[in-house]
Amino acid sequence: MSEFDPREGSASIVSVTERVRPVKIGAPVTAVHFLGEKAAFVGAEETIALVGGAGEISRVTVHGGGILCVASDGNRIVTGGDDGKVAALDAQGEVATLATDAKRRWIDNVALHPDDAVAWSAGKTAFVRDRKAQEKSFDVPSTVGGLAFAPKGMRLAIAHYNGVTLWFPNMAGSAQFLEWAGSHLAVAFSPDNKFLVTAMHEPAMHGWRLADNRHMRMSGYPSRVRSMSWSAGGKALATSGADSVIVWPFTGKDGPMGKQPGMLAPLQARVTLVACHPRDDILAAGYSNGTVLMVRMHDGAEILVRRNEGAPVSALAWNAKGSVLAFAAEDGEAGLLEL
Repeated sequence: MSEFDPREGSASIVSVTERVRPVKIGAPVTAVHFLGEKAAFVGAEETIALVGGAGEISRVTVHGGGILCVASDGNRIVTGGDDGKVAALDAQGEVATLATDAKRRWIDNVALHPDDAVAWSAGKTAFVRDRKAQEKSFDVPSTVGGLAFAPKGMRLAIAHYNGVTLWFPNMAGSAQFLEWAGSHLAVAFSPDNKFLVTAMHEPAMHGWRLADNRHMRMSGYPSRVRSMSWSAGGKALATSGADSVIVWPFTGKDGPMGKQPGMLAPLQARVTLVACHPRDDILAAGYSNGTVLMVRMHDGAEILVRRNEGAPVSALAWNAKGSVLAFAAEDGEAGLLEL
């Protein structure tokens, strides 16, 4: 193996760049997910490119315009578009339209529940469609910024201006409001269902301990947090928003309250994406200069996956087994690393 340090250009960290299989998507990529063994590169417009084990690419049209949001559970990819539709793609390349907004509004957010329910939002309204295809809706005070299902039970977190609403679609009059001033965007439950965190429009994150709604302030970022990922077992939350990966500890009943975050893999470039390994304490990080690193979380050891080749990294994901890492840059240059 060759050794290359993306910070200085000197030999110092292990490189596996020669083991990456290049994939040319040929169009901007906004996300990547795995459907079985196929990597699905989600384009900014209309199509998803499915890449098989031999490198063959098949393109599937899922929307008649821009793809605005995406979520996946490994069995299907659900997308929302500016055509007002919610679409689902399976591993066989079959597309189904799950819903069409009555007013043809943009679908801004989507989320998936382990029990096959789907949530999406348009404007100030969040919708849930259960496995029996029954739909319910809930209006919040301002435009929905993010959606997330709780890992246990049918509870949906709806992020919006000045807080998060927790909605139980199957229980009338059960909504709970968690208040914190500012605009809340991406939202996520911890895997153990004890904490809820949001990425805000300002360069900060906020959280609540759900047992007593106690606040968790996570600030100090130089830029907005656009990516967050829970470690295997949910003991840590890795985030973008700085020139290193910021990792918040979530061990114990207090989570990160009163604790300092860890900082891993510093570069002279902004972290754009983080993706924790599904089984081991390893994460992948993508940067604004095109670099991709794998990082061991307990000691910060780094492996170079992609050199700083220009366009920012815009998509990053592991397959379910953690045996393949997929990435893509904004210019459509992508790759697959088999471990």
